[in-house]
Amino acid sequence: MSALARMLAAVSVATVWTSPESPRRLDEPALQNPADISGWIGALTVPDKLNLSDDNRVQTQVLFGTELFVGEERGDWVLVYIPGQMTSKHVDGYPGWMPKCQLAEPPSRPVGAAWAEVRAMRATLTLGSKELELSYLTRLPLLEVTADAIRVITPVGEGLLSRKEAEIARDPAKCGSLPAHTGRSIAEEAVKFTGLPYLWGGLSSFGFDCSGFAYMMHRSQGIAIPRDASDQARYGDTIARDHLAPGDLVFFAADEGKGHIHHVGIYIGDGRMIHSPDSRGAVETVPLDEGKLGKEHCLSKRYWGEGAAYAG
Repeated sequence: MSALARMLAAVSVATVWTSPESPRRLDEPALQNPADISGWIGALTVPDKLNLSDDNRVQTQVLFGTELFVGEERGDWVLVYIPGQMTSKHVDGYPGWMPKCQLAEPPSRPVGAAWAEVRAMRATLTLGSKELELSYLTRLPLLEVTADAIRVITPVGEGLLSRKEAEIARDPAKCGSLPAHTGRSIAEEAVKFTGLPYLWGGLSSFGFDCSGFAYMMHRSQGIAIPRDASDQARYGDTIARDHLAPGDLVFFAADEGKGHIHHVGIYIGDGRMIHSPDSRGAVETVPLDEGKLGKEHCLSKRYWGEGAAYAG
């Protein structure tokens, strides 16, 4: 058990950086509270996006209300660990740096309170006279459900979500084994994001990277998998190519499949996969056997099969 202080992400989408020196001047909108995630991503050119990965600037992202452990402080920045994002990088969770202004103390929460979860691509959270645009799968403690709204506890006070955009999240402790159709549900959920532009480190419906897309589509069905493709490839059940089923993860490695794993997609059936390709592209469906990736497919994994359980 970590002895680090517990905090919550207090902006709609918080970007987690490699170091306090990693952000550029053009990244300023992503560093504020509130963070202008749409404005930031919308203003980035392809070279700007490529530089996020080429210069190793961004590690990952977290959604509003996500639990974090806080370690070292450096000026206006803090080193955080994300326990909900499994990784081989650190035992306490995915590590990286965030501005202090994007963190908040956890509010008190009723014992046994359920959770409300955004299921629309985006949702509007009403906070008195203010509004905050939330990402898909943002999860907040539930206070009350009315005919039209869901009242929730947030890091910045009580708020309201529309019942058209959010729902009561299922309780992992009561779900037991995964239903047989879970793999197909992962694939069907993924297809909804066709056309969403790629973002290195992206873990929200404002932009995904390849492994972030796989991570969140599994999370949509209550399945926790590692954050990065290299770690995702280490676990799960290995599936032969001729036994692939919708919802399986397909991995790609350099040197025509013999080198390091650098990409992951989600198999959707009929010899096709959906993936978030690179900074020049957007979520798309492509044949598994065509193009450069067709020669690099090296491994397939399944996290939803018999014996798997909801991880929440």
